[in-house]
Order: sequence, then C-alpha cells, then structure tokens
Amino acid sequence: MAELPDMRFLTVAEVADLMRVSKMTVYRLVHAGELPAVRFGRSYRVPESAVRDALQRPVADVG
Repeated sequence: MAELPDMRFLTVAEVADLMRVSKMTVYRLVHAGELPAVRFGRSYRVPESAVRDALQRPVADVG
C-alpha cells in the first residue's frame, strides 16, 4: 500500500474562522470550485494547503 501524504484537513467552521468569513461563504467557495474540498459523509473537509493558497491570492478591487 502506498503511503498517504501528510495532509491536514480543516472543517468548514475552521476555514471560516481562518478566513474571517461565514460558513455559508465557505460553502459557496467550495460549490463554485474556488476552494477544493473532500466530502466525508454529510460534511466537507478542506485541505489546509488550499486555505493557505486562497489567503495568499490577491483580492479583486471592486468598486
């Protein structure tokens, strides 16, 4: 059996806290494909590396 990479997964609530957004915003990002996630039963888990990458992306200036 091949070894699994050492990845840490976060819950939607943990991602929302890190990104300082609501849980619904995290769900929207996941469903839009902007934030990769894995579904475990009825819940989602987001790779910690994906959250780190999302936080480093530049934010569009809307206005």
